[in-house]
Amino acid sequence: MKENAKEMRGMFLQFGNNMWSDVPVKDWALTKKEDLAEVSSLDVLRFDEEVWRRLTDRMVQKGFNAVVMDLGEGCIYPSHPELAVKGSWSAERLQKELARLRGIGIEPIPKLNFSTCHDTWLKEYGRMVSTPEYYRVCADVIRDVCEIFDKPRLLHLGYDEENFGNQRKYAYAVVRQGELWWHDFLFFVKTVEKLGMRPWIWSDKIWHGKDEFLSRMPKSVMQSNWYYRQWFDFESIPKERRVHLESFLTLEKAGFDQIPCGSNWACDENIAGLVRFCRKNIAPERLKGFLMTTWGPTLPNHEAKLLRGIDLAAAAMS
Repeated sequence: MKENAKEMRGMFLQFGNNMWSDVPVKDWALTKKEDLAEVSSLDVLRFDEEVWRRLTDRMVQKGFNAVVMDLGEGCIYPSHPELAVKGSWSAERLQKELARLRGIGIEPIPKLNFSTCHDTWLKEYGRMVSTPEYYRVCADVIRDVCEIFDKPRLLHLGYDEENFGNQRKYAYAVVRQGELWWHDFLFFVKTVEKLGMRPWIWSDKIWHGKDEFLSRMPKSVMQSNWYYRQWFDFESIPKERRVHLESFLTLEKAGFDQIPCGSNWACDENIAGLVRFCRKNIAPERLKGFLMTTWGPTLPNHEAKLLRGIDLAAAAMS
């Protein structure tokens, strides 16, 4: 499998947005009241192509070389068009955009989140988790994405926040545990690797079971531990957040490849501190780059914060 030796300077952007609640919510973490509808599933694509173009143009100006595209319902998958919503892009339209991105020096990397916390884009199949039909549909969609993206070197599987706490406001909540979680996760790993891509995940599973994670997680899986706060001194960091920061060190000690992820979701100070911390504590041969996210949809009302995130990350990585 081909690996790009150049450090990834990546931005995580949302194409689809049906990744959270299956019903309307009255409040949601740091989400503003006027934006609450954005964290509930809709039968229409919430994506602005002009905003997308301005964001990717700014990325080029600021020295980024990759964009991780959170696809979800943003694409009409040839094998399962029933997953589409009004406005979903055809495979042909998406391929033209991928060619444009490559032409301006941006590597497009697909993401399909198969965490049960973030799979409302799967519609009814998200209520068939761990059944033969579920495995069939998920494998079909992964094959579609592999073809549309012309066998990308990485495919991000998400797999974060699969717990009841993060689904407490959903109408339908499901959590895989123990052997079933590992069975399904390794199914996805095998499916991705058979197609010649490298699987990539959010690493927060390690926060709740370090020993099991280290003993069972394949080293072939790219790791993105994520940390969005401003504290990088273990003396001052709140106790409940220490494991989030410590996990970068744990993954390094165990020899995993990492692409740490930071954000201006909670504060502007995060990404600069994260880059300094990880460059100091992760060996260069295992530090494969950095990923920045804002966790706002690609829409005009989030454009300023998205652009701010690009600028903050560019300054931190320079």
